[in-house]
Amino acid sequence: MISNQLKTFILLTLLTVLLIGIGSLIGGTIGLVVAFVLALGINFFSYWYSDKIVLMIYKAKEVSKDHKLNDIVREVANMASIPKPKIYIINDKHANAFATGRNYKHASVVFTEGILELLDEDELKGVIAHEISHIRNKDILIGTITGVFAGVISYLTFFTRFNNEDNKGSIISLILVAIVAPILATIIKLAISRNREFLADETGARIIKNPIFLANALAKLHYGVKTHKLKMGNEATAHLFIVNPFDGVNSMLSTHPPISQRIGRLRSMKI
Repeated sequence: MISNQLKTFILLTLLTVLLIGIGSLIGGTIGLVVAFVLALGINFFSYWYSDKIVLMIYKAKEVSKDHKLNDIVREVANMASIPKPKIYIINDKHANAFATGRNYKHASVVFTEGILELLDEDELKGVIAHEISHIRNKDILIGTITGVFAGVISYLTFFTRFNNEDNKGSIISLILVAIVAPILATIIKLAISRNREFLADETGARIIKNPIFLANALAKLHYGVKTHKLKMGNEATAHLFIVNPFDGVNSMLSTHPPISQRIGRLRSMKI
């Protein structure tokens, strides 16, 4: 069975090949360079400042030093051999959590009020282990790299359409770049996101040496997110959360694997 790390490497390689292929179809390096610089700039900004932006979007407040979450987060962080991340709370009955920050030295774990009310301490530990695994597995960096490639492909698509307005390019090249390539890039990007969720589930379970805690938490969260809708935010941030907080997202285009698959994998794990 191929590991999630190897799957991510293969998918990133496919994105690279796709990008090189588009460059060769266009036949010019200027558009490729411009697109790469633009995408790199946007994603560089996202890498350094996205955590502050998302905390602002959700009006997250840092917990006090005597908050009960400090001890359990510190315990799991010690198990994972990383510094304790900052802890934030979102004032919302919706049950969910996410991690953000460019590396483990600048990381935060964010909880809604709803998840603290819904889960018991063991289940909460499973969720914390999942989020700390995202930090330890450098998923923010992986996401940024993926975003750079997908962004470059999007910019090249625009460049190709513009460049073919004078009918100089071949029709086949235009179709491949303008229609097929962005679809393939999106599919690969979503596949990477899903693999990182599976990896965080597995890593988190191994950190606390118990996959059932997270499996039980996911089962509760699956129904909990339907009971209380998230009152703020948008689908652009869906990939951050441990479960997708937004209804109406096509499962084929979801950043998360189906909950049933995640729970099944966890319950079948041997620790």
